[in-house]
Amino acid sequence: MTNKHVGSDFDEWLDEEGLLAEAEAVAAKRVIAHQISEAMKERHLSKAAMARQMRTSRSALDRLLDPEVPSVTLLTVERAARVLGKKLHIEMV
Repeated sequence: MTNKHVGSDFDEWLDEEGLLAEAEAVAAKRVIAHQISEAMKERHLSKAAMARQMRTSRSALDRLLDPEVPSVTLLTVERAARVLGKKLHIEMV
């Protein structure tokens, strides 16, 4: 018995299983959550202060910072970037 996945890469396997898009979204969200969290630490911003400046709820900020929750709006990420003195840059490659 041969394994059809031997010699293929992990991205190919995820794509075949229909999981690649979700895996990439979760990975991107983890990066975004980490970058926002680190920028908040650098600026000594608490979650409450960050949420207030974003004009959103603390629970919405918690979802943004949770790497396991991939669904956030671009508007929420943009608001966080502005509060942190950053610009949101999205690129399709």
